Amino acid sequence: MTYCAVLLLLVVAYLLGSIPSAVWIGKHYFGVDVREHGSKNAGATNMLRVLGFRAALPVFVIDFMKGFVAVTLMGLMRLDPSVSTAWVINFKIFAVVAAVVGHIFPIFAGFRGGKGVSTLIGAVTAIQPNLAVLCFAVWVLVFVFTHYVSLASIVAGCCFPVFVAIFSTTLYSRYGDFSWIFIIFSVVVALMMLWTHRSNIARLRRGEESKTYLWKKRK
Repeated sequence: MTYCAVLLLLVVAYLLGSIPSAVWIGKHYFGVDVREHGSKNAGATNMLRVLGFRAALPVFVIDFMKGFVAVTLMGLMRLDPSVSTAWVINFKIFAVVAAVVGHIFPIFAGFRGGKGVSTLIGAVTAIQPNLAVLCFAVWVLVFVFTHYVSLASIVAGCCFPVFVAIFSTTLYSRYGDFSWIFIIFSVVVALMMLWTHRSNIARLRRGEESKTYLWKKRK
């Protein structure tokens, strides 16, 4: 029964991640398939670049909530007495993976999605809000000084395992508990950020990456 419940929640996490908010909002309200413009990714960053802040904000909120809700629902497994606290955390991490995979390969949009950053932020916030706040602070600092959304996302993603390691070490010193799975997960996240942004990295190296200004008027 426990395995069936976990499998069902993972399917739900994937389906939540598969909600193509950028595609649906772009087509319905702006008559634009954002996957055919800009970086061709169905995410908040490309919506901001192509259609502006008014279009990007609801996409970010929805994508954030996809990850947050997926992890929160998996937290219901703590009600199962046969599941330990450590495995509840493990199941939440599995839910993160399922939701992000759903965002990148959405079943409702021909498996052509975004890079999963907003969904990942929402999922990590549900697991440990303090770490999400730290990563967001790094993102804001890099973005404010460079105006490169991609660079801000890459740097914040690479800082994530550092913050997780510090957090895990602090927990160990206080409670004698240490989660290797959380650290491994954070490293995988950093590597995934580098992989999904490989085209952006190439453009940054060539000096061809587009800068984004939140309040710049678009024609």
